[in-house]
Amino acid sequence: MVEPIILKKTLKAYFGYDSFRDGQEETITAALKGQDTLVLLPTGTGKSICYQLTGYLLEGTVVIVSPLLSLMQDQVEQLQLLKEKRVAALNSLLDYSEKEFIIRHLNEYKFLFLSPEMLQNERILAALKQLKISLFTIDEAHCISQWGMDFRPDYLELGKIRAVLGNPLTMALTATANRQVKEDILACLKLDPLQTTQIVHSVDRKNIALVTITCDKDKKEQLLKQVKKLKKPGIIYFSSKKMADDMADFLRKSLAIRVASYHSDLETADRILLQQQFIYDEIDVICATNAFGMGINKKNIRFVIHYHMPASVEAYLQEIGRCGRDGKPSVAILLYEPGDGYIQVRLQENDLPTEAMLEHVYRKNIVLEGSCSVSQQRLLENYLASKIPLAQAKQQLRARVIRKEEQLRYMITYAETKECKRRVLLHYFEEKLNKTVENCCSNCGIDEEIYEIDEKNLENRAFSSVDSWEKILQEMFSLETFKRQD
Repeated sequence: MVEPIILKKTLKAYFGYDSFRDGQEETITAALKGQDTLVLLPTGTGKSICYQLTGYLLEGTVVIVSPLLSLMQDQVEQLQLLKEKRVAALNSLLDYSEKEFIIRHLNEYKFLFLSPEMLQNERILAALKQLKISLFTIDEAHCISQWGMDFRPDYLELGKIRAVLGNPLTMALTATANRQVKEDILACLKLDPLQTTQIVHSVDRKNIALVTITCDKDKKEQLLKQVKKLKKPGIIYFSSKKMADDMADFLRKSLAIRVASYHSDLETADRILLQQQFIYDEIDVICATNAFGMGINKKNIRFVIHYHMPASVEAYLQEIGRCGRDGKPSVAILLYEPGDGYIQVRLQENDLPTEAMLEHVYRKNIVLEGSCSVSQQRLLENYLASKIPLAQAKQQLRARVIRKEEQLRYMITYAETKECKRRVLLHYFEEKLNKTVENCCSNCGIDEEIYEIDEKNLENRAFSSVDSWEKILQEMFSLETFKRQD
């Protein structure tokens, strides 16, 4: 057992911090005792230190399953900035020779990042079996529940992969999980609920004010109004890639700010570049789909606006949690129009196959490319590969549809409620609001000026700028006059 004083010394030595944040020491201590852990800590509270510090104190390689290329890249760069050279990410960004080099030198790495899809590669899996894996980490573990059934079926195979690797010590980390999501994570990873240590802290971020603005066919105008007056930087989320592009162009032309759009249609290199520009304050506002922001290490985001309502409270909490990580006042704004739920219904219809599709595929034993959406095709192929009986597949599909409907209904309840929004949000995660929060939500009342640009200071700066240019022009004019007189 590692003494607390040793843990703190190690924290200081590797990361430069004098003390742990809530939940970190508890998580690391449990892992060092050999306990599998399911860790639920709020966004922005340093979940990555939980597996990184544990890894430094254990012999062997830490394997981290990560959902996004940009997230892997960010984590690798953060470790490299801490002078850690034994870190790599096995992903599609690498060319053949780079990938080969990492595979041949796997045992030299302390931290290895992979996607769930990469774990399906037989050669990589065989190489991992030869390693001493000290910790098997699933970062953003809610993706098992959120994406696994919909369009990333390889997430559902993580339990089997874990078994193939000899059931190594496992740590699953997330910021948003209600009871059902926690059950999904444990079941998928084949972790015994009675033997797994669950470290759960409140999802509440008290420095984020929760605001809903009900729109009446004036969303575009409301968005312009909010972006114009709010402190920057900020993120605006859309359900449509085209809308993200169009609104970025609109804001860029309407306001004197640096705006960019981000979504999955961009080349990987372009996405990583945009993320880095945003992190280093070279972009004021990002118009994005939900492809942006997971794990982004940027502390000073002042606002998150949702132009389109997300499909679930889990997704909403993940996305608004990207602002205010420095602990300073920040605001989450939902632009809501009655009927917005239908957008998500249409998107969901395109994600999951119908029972008729299932029957056809099971009868033909093949999924014809182009006969359905990409996410539907992936899921149908997964059903065929897993040999799940048709009746069971239908049952799973119906359960998933019902659950998505429930999630969307609760999100609409949150948008339309006249009660305290924070209380409604926490209730979903089976939490209670025990203390009054200053600047809580739009229903409880907030001081809007806290989140807005100080126009008076801007005007003063503008006037002083004009004055200085006037002086320069006067001096230039005087000089020219003097020259002519001479």
